[in-house]
Amino acid sequence: MAKQKKPSKPGGSKAPPPSRSSKSGRGREGGLATRYPYYLANRAVSANADLEVVDKYSGTRATRVAFADAATMRKAIVAAHKARAAMAAFTPDARRDVLEHCMRRFRERADELALSLCIEAGKPINDARGEVERLIDTFRIAAGEATRIDGQVIELQLSERTRGYRGMVKRVPIGVCAFITPFNFPLNLVAHKVAPAIAAGCPFVLKPAAKTPVGALIMGEILAETDLPAGAFSILPCSNDDAAALVEDDRIALLSFTGGLVGWDLKARAGKKKVTLELGGNAACIVDANPGADLDHVVKRIVFGAYYQSGQSCISVQRILVHADIHDALRRKLRAAVNRLVSGDPRSEKTFIGPMIDEDAARRLDGWIVTARRGGAKRLAGGDRDGNMLPATLLEQVPRDADVYRKEAFGPIACLEPFDDFEAALARVNDSDFGLQAGVFTGSLAHAMRAWDALEVGGVIVGDVPSFRVDNMPYGGVRDSGIGREGVRYAIEDMTEQRLLVIRDPV
Repeated sequence: MAKQKKPSKPGGSKAPPPSRSSKSGRGREGGLATRYPYYLANRAVSANADLEVVDKYSGTRATRVAFADAATMRKAIVAAHKARAAMAAFTPDARRDVLEHCMRRFRERADELALSLCIEAGKPINDARGEVERLIDTFRIAAGEATRIDGQVIELQLSERTRGYRGMVKRVPIGVCAFITPFNFPLNLVAHKVAPAIAAGCPFVLKPAAKTPVGALIMGEILAETDLPAGAFSILPCSNDDAAALVEDDRIALLSFTGGLVGWDLKARAGKKKVTLELGGNAACIVDANPGADLDHVVKRIVFGAYYQSGQSCISVQRILVHADIHDALRRKLRAAVNRLVSGDPRSEKTFIGPMIDEDAARRLDGWIVTARRGGAKRLAGGDRDGNMLPATLLEQVPRDADVYRKEAFGPIACLEPFDDFEAALARVNDSDFGLQAGVFTGSLAHAMRAWDALEVGGVIVGDVPSFRVDNMPYGGVRDSGIGREGVRYAIEDMTEQRLLVIRDPV
């Protein structure tokens, strides 16, 4: 694998130290402000600078962030609870205007947002720019949906008993929403909760990941510029223990969590509130004997799906099932392509593989690779771990009980295996505790439709990798991958509830 030289000392030329603060507190030399407040009931609060955010590539401190405690979290919930009526009365066009304001400001600050992703998440700059575009797209979609939350007229005159009765249903905001988001998409996974909540008229309290809070706090700064009712939002980095009220407080109507399998424990603690969970997967991609595209294109897409942003995606390609007729040819091309990937500083335009979120994550996955190889797996591409830098790795002959095959790897690794029969390949995809999305390259319409019928996943992507996502489509999984669906309109459905009106004609 091609690799750029990593700075030998913190503060090297490729990773400048944190900049000195300007009068506004917005030092820009290193790409981030020196400090960030949290947002409590729409207001910036510089309560402390207790949370240190690290540049994931250099390991140096990038900035400091205000860190909330349990008392602050309770204040945020109280403020959101009081804001319910005002948010419900905040008209759809006003909600749309807020979302459109955010879109404009995100566009104006796109370079800053992308660089913040590079620094706090270690996301290669090209992936970071793509996430900023998706952030803007998600708010654009929500702005359109804000004025399209429609109801229904119900025909009630089904018998003599109900003649003269008319029925109508409208959707109303569910109330206070609690959001907990992970580190890997610090902008767009936040957007998929925040933008639908604003469109639906729901106040919310957000806990962003402590490792990557900056993007959410910049979003809070922009939301604070708007006319949202007082108490409509709070964005509070905090510890998991201090976030307990988000899960357990009965004043919260909906809990939406994206992250690991701990989500099931949160659901068990959530009481009567509605819960939606997106908990990841070990996505598979089938390449049929007739893949419906030339192998170079298939390889290009698989490499993207498996290794973009260092594989730290819930729908990263982890298992590649290739028909025996083309297995050797695809294997050869795939191996060469993976070995060409450039690893290094995420700020470089040439970098495709950046750091994993921390050394513990890289060490865990490296251990899984070692164990799989001891069990008989062969390494086609890869190399030695360097701190939190793990080379793009391609394995074959992986035991199906190995952690790297059965669990969510969440890193730059994929497992290659052949198959002879399409039905057997479908069964192998389903032999998983997860079921988020699956990809199928096939030139057979019958096989495409069979995959849609048979694969036990939330989404089947034909002609591309499971990593494909558009921000208006329903997105979510089954089994250990979670419950509920994101995608703006589908999230709005969860954030609203039906209210019936029956009117009897005058007698």
